[in-house]
Amino acid sequence: MTEHEPRWLDDGEMRAWRNYVVGASMLAERLHRELQDRHGVSLADYELLVRLSEQHGGRMRMSQLADEVASSKSRVSHQVARMEREGLLRRRECPEDGRGVFAELTEEGVRTLEGSAPTHVDGVRAHMIDLLTREEQEVVAKVFDRVITHLRGGAHA
Repeated sequence: MTEHEPRWLDDGEMRAWRNYVVGASMLAERLHRELQDRHGVSLADYELLVRLSEQHGGRMRMSQLADEVASSKSRVSHQVARMEREGLLRRRECPEDGRGVFAELTEEGVRTLEGSAPTHVDGVRAHMIDLLTREEQEVVAKVFDRVITHLRGGAHA
């Protein structure tokens, strides 16, 4: 195996990378804090509620849910267990597959999502979307579609 010199980032590449890292972290923290302060729900829990609400019957296989939110199955399992104790979700065995487990929204989960969604949407608009032109929004969408596809194994560098 030969040792090779890394392709160091030039100033423009470094600026893009660092601004993304810091900006994404600050944005997530602000959105989390707004949801937590106003509704007592974390950004991570909100994301699970949203994903489940978009599914028929408000339920999804735990493995699919983990993929949707780009988290480990173990982490989502612990998160769902906690949210189940809080009354936001319930776990159900999959009738077609004895090993599969669904996470399912409860009425309390729906109420929590409905109450917190306006705060989240206002935050997303104020802290990102409204700061960008339509063209910039399209560039961001295309860039992260490409990154997500690559990281999920759909494209190789």
